Amino acid sequence: MANQPLAERLRPKNLDHYIGQEHLVGKNGILRKMIESGSLSSIILWGPPGVGKTTLAKIIANMLERPFYTLSAISSGVKDVRDAIDKAKKQQFFNKPNPILFIDEIHRFSKSQQDSLLGAVEQGIITLIGATTENPSFEVITPLLSRCQVYVLKSLEKAHLEALMNFAINNDPELKKNKFNIEETEALFRFSGGDARKLLNIIETLASSKKSDTIIVNNEKVTHCLQQNPSAYDKNGEMHYDIISAFIKSIRGSDPDAAVYWLARMVEGGEDPKFIARRLVISAAEDIGLANPNALLLANAGFDAINKIGWPEGRIILSEITLYLANSPKSNSAYCAIDDAISLVKETGDLPVPLHLRNAPTKLMKELGYGKEYKYAHSFKGNFVDQQYLPDSVKNKRIWLAGSNPQEKSMLERLKMWWGKRFNE
Repeated sequence: MANQPLAERLRPKNLDHYIGQEHLVGKNGILRKMIESGSLSSIILWGPPGVGKTTLAKIIANMLERPFYTLSAISSGVKDVRDAIDKAKKQQFFNKPNPILFIDEIHRFSKSQQDSLLGAVEQGIITLIGATTENPSFEVITPLLSRCQVYVLKSLEKAHLEALMNFAINNDPELKKNKFNIEETEALFRFSGGDARKLLNIIETLASSKKSDTIIVNNEKVTHCLQQNPSAYDKNGEMHYDIISAFIKSIRGSDPDAAVYWLARMVEGGEDPKFIARRLVISAAEDIGLANPNALLLANAGFDAINKIGWPEGRIILSEITLYLANSPKSNSAYCAIDDAISLVKETGDLPVPLHLRNAPTKLMKELGYGKEYKYAHSFKGNFVDQQYLPDSVKNKRIWLAGSNPQEKSMLERLKMWWGKRFNE
């Protein structure tokens, strides 16, 4: 129908017309084999927007000839879930296959909404297909996740976008009424960002704004037609997490060029400067740590400055901190030490505090030996005295291990001087 969006008009009905995701639906793809066998378990399709999650769910239902119910997590509540399950129960006749319940953006469902699905999935009343742009490990409750197979869908590559563009131009009844002159595709594909829906929307926008029967596609026309920021990204989508991940890993890897590049991507994308500043404070503690303790001071000062300054000058503050952290020596010894200490606590439980370290505010506590024989370090030469500080059963346990940077080597030498063989690594 002409009044339908192009993306809806071209939605494929079978795998032969489905573009991309060859690792899942190609000749040897696991989903293709599952469909061809007629045996379908509950699944979660995880991938960025516009890569075919909803389309794939509909194809599966169509090819398996299953009843298909769909809910959107944005607008549906527990009652809607229960209504859909009740409909599915009424479809259960003899050996008839389970209906498919498709839930778009399942990561937006609350815990109670996800809980309401468990019984129906477990009892086989429905086969669940969930679609999410967020990592299901964090957004889907464990009991539901354990009952589903997770399949990752990838952003469409240039070859996929080109194939989709050609298919649309040559097969859509409305687009076929025009002549397309494809001069350049760089801007078209860049604005699409691996998203099939965006690509088709751009083509449709170009067609609707035509001034003649010939639609010219080049970088200038596409950019002018869209009049939008090419660097913008969805601050609530997967790109947001991918870019901040690349940013932090570039700092950790001591690559200032890459770090400031990813910073620029976030600045141009309209990211919240406080979000960036918070991550820099974390990186200063986690990745630079004791190798350069000033890094945490600078990052924290930068966070305060961002609160006072904001955009656009805040970009300079973030750039300074980013470059300082990327160029700093690195150590994760503090990060490892606290995690190892927590593991030790979980393993050994609530070990008693040695008597000489206990507080003794009452006469009875003093009589019981609390605080007795405690040695006050400042009363000794060099402000150090050899005494036990860990619980008895782990008194010789090493937790903090010095990094190989000059700062921590100096710390270790001082510990060796004080403690002798205990700190000989």
